[in-house]
Amino acid sequence: MTADSGTTNTVGWQRRELSDGIASYRLDSWSKYSDFLETEVFGATEALKHKYIWRGQRRSDWSLDSSLDRLFRRLSLFPADAVEREKLSAEHLDSFKYATRGRRGLNPIQLDENGWWALGQHFGLATPLVDWTRSPFAAAYFAFEEYATDPTEQRIVWGMHQSAVKRKSDELLLGPHLDKGRPPVIEFFDPMSNENPRLVSQDGLFTRTPIGVSINQWIEKAFEGLSTAILLRIEIPDSDRLKCLRALNRMNINHLSLFPDLGGASRSTNLKLELDL
Repeated sequence: MTADSGTTNTVGWQRRELSDGIASYRLDSWSKYSDFLETEVFGATEALKHKYIWRGQRRSDWSLDSSLDRLFRRLSLFPADAVEREKLSAEHLDSFKYATRGRRGLNPIQLDENGWWALGQHFGLATPLVDWTRSPFAAAYFAFEEYATDPTEQRIVWGMHQSAVKRKSDELLLGPHLDKGRPPVIEFFDPMSNENPRLVSQDGLFTRTPIGVSINQWIEKAFEGLSTAILLRIEIPDSDRLKCLRALNRMNINHLSLFPDLGGASRSTNLKLELDL
């Protein structure tokens, strides 16, 4: 990977790196977030043609890994062979299907493989899916909502150019598959099941990559040498957490709107103690 030397923007952010399709930015403060989006994303030339999806993460050192990848890695269950990785994944899903017997009510709808994964993700199953939202402000909420008990200087919002990744994945599907197991693509998935009402409130969707491949790694390999931003990595100071959450709350972006259930009501009530200070 070749690193861009970085450019400074006098209006409140710095581009720290641009290489292999990944652009990293650092904002001076949360107050610059909206201006950054308008200038660098939505207001740029041809930006209206771009279809970005967004994800917020609490720590700047976290990669875009699925929860199943993290679980397999923690348990040292990562064999080198791609077929074995997918076999472990399939066995994990079969265990979940078996465990759900009698727990989905009468006449539950039939689900395909990704539908099962999405259902499991909603209820805490480790899955190969990564969840995204079409709202960059909802993504910011997810980045900042949780209080960090471990030190972190920056919160992260990721933006991925969905249409560019879809085109590249379609190209790879037409070419030879050098790896065994699942096709080496990023798959996008919009569940239609009524069993995940949170996804509707969050304007959410999922991505899926082969087991053991993070989205960062996939982008770097698929867009090697490209100096166009396919994946945005936006750093926002952790010190602005409450400023961010108060501003988003005024936009009605909070746990009550994003999580339309008792869990959302509970977490919103807990967070209100902080926001009212």
